[in-house]
Amino acid sequence: MGLVHSIYMMEQESVREIIQATHWPRIAGATALGVLALFLLVATASELRSYGYIGSGISPTNTITVSGEGKVFAVPDTAEFTYTVQDTEKDVQSAQDAVSKAGNDILAYLKTQGIADADVQTTDYSVNPQYSYQQAVCPSTPVVNGVNSSSAYCPPGKQTLTGYQASETVSVKVRDTSKAGGLLSAVGSKGATQVSGLSFIVADEKALEAQARGKAIDDARAQAQVLASQLGVTLVRVVGYNEGGGPIYYAKASGVMSMDAASAPAPIAPDIATGQSTITSDVNVTYEIR
Repeated sequence: MGLVHSIYMMEQESVREIIQATHWPRIAGATALGVLALFLLVATASELRSYGYIGSGISPTNTITVSGEGKVFAVPDTAEFTYTVQDTEKDVQSAQDAVSKAGNDILAYLKTQGIADADVQTTDYSVNPQYSYQQAVCPSTPVVNGVNSSSAYCPPGKQTLTGYQASETVSVKVRDTSKAGGLLSAVGSKGATQVSGLSFIVADEKALEAQARGKAIDDARAQAQVLASQLGVTLVRVVGYNEGGGPIYYAKASGVMSMDAASAPAPIAPDIATGQSTITSDVNVTYEIR
C-alpha cells in the first residue's frame, strides 16, 4: 500500500505541474486527475487481491504417511512360447532353404489353428560356419644318448570348414490357452528342433493394475482414518502419493522340449496348467492433519 500511495502522490504532482506549465483549463486537469485516480484504484485492488495468495504454496508441516496394499487375482488368458528351427548343410543357400521350408510349414499350421500373423514374430535369425578340428599327430621324440630330445617339432591341428548352420527362432502368442499343449507338440513334429519358454500372462494387465491400485488406495485411506482417530487429529487433504508393485505370475508349466524333427514321432500333447496370476500394488499416501 505504501508503494501504491507514493506512486499516486507522484502522479498527482506531475499532473499539477503539467496543468500549471501549459495553462490547461481546469476541467481538463480535473479529468486527467480522475482518470489517474481510477487507474490507481484498480492497481490497488489488484495488489490487495494478490495478498490472498501469499503463502498458499507453503508445504504443510503436520502430516502423516500411511502405506496401502491391493491385490487382484486372475487366471492367465494368454500363453507365450518360442521355437527354433535349425539345419546344417554344405553351403549357405541349402541351409537357409531347409530352415525356410520347415519354418513355412510351421507358420502355415499355426494359421490353421487361428494364430494371427501379429502374434508370430521372428526374434533371431543367423547363419554360422561349422568347422571340424583335427589334432595333428606329433612325431616320436628322438632319443639322444638315452635322453628324449625336446627339439622335435609338433605341427598345429587343422581346422576344416564342414558346412553352414542356419537357425531361426520364433515367438508365438496363443490367445486360447487351452490350445497351448497341442501347439507345443505339433510345432515339434513339424520341424522345430527346440520348443521352450512357455509362460502365461494376462492380456489386459492395465485394467487389473488399476483395480489393484484402487484397493491399495482404499487400504491406505482406511489406515489413515484409524490412525487419525487414535491421534485425535483430523485428515485435511492428500499432499503426497507414490506407488510401486507390479504383476507377479504363478505359472505351473515351463521347460524346454528338444527333439529330432526328422525321426521323432509327434509327441503326446502335454497337459498345461495355467496357474494363477496375482497383480499387486503398493502405495504410500501422505495426509495433512490438523
